[in-house]
Amino acid sequence: MAHQPKARMTNPAYVLADAGPAIQNLLKATRQGGVDEAVLELVHLRASQINNCGFCVDYGAKSARKSGVSDEKLFAVAAWREAPYFSDEERAALALAEAATRLADAPDAVPDEVWEAAADHFDEKQLAAIVLMVGVTNLFNRLNVTVRQPAGAGF
Repeated sequence: MAHQPKARMTNPAYVLADAGPAIQNLLKATRQGGVDEAVLELVHLRASQINNCGFCVDYGAKSARKSGVSDEKLFAVAAWREAPYFSDEERAALALAEAATRLADAPDAVPDEVWEAAADHFDEKQLAAIVLMVGVTNLFNRLNVTVRQPAGAGF
């Protein structure tokens, strides 16, 4: 028998009329930083994996594939440190995404070496886009996990 989860309620981004468009505008802003779409998708996917957001992992993997992310990267993103498929730029973005998602896991949540590695590959506008993508992804994850938004389901 297949597990068929059901959302507890309609997603809050749709219950509150101003929330959905505001969140979508933030997401749209992440595309204004000049970061390759595939990198942003990997960041979204990794943060969503960390937060156990089935909806966002499912959606993120499909969106990443549409953005040109290879199957090898999609299958290995959870273990990107050990996988040979990622560029130094992608690794820096993934490390930043992990640190900024796991804020409570370390006293120095985003260590200087993580930030400096990202700053070696991205300018300020690009860093802003990555940091905003991590923040928006974490917002999506928290909404979806809290209401138990099922993977593969629309809102």
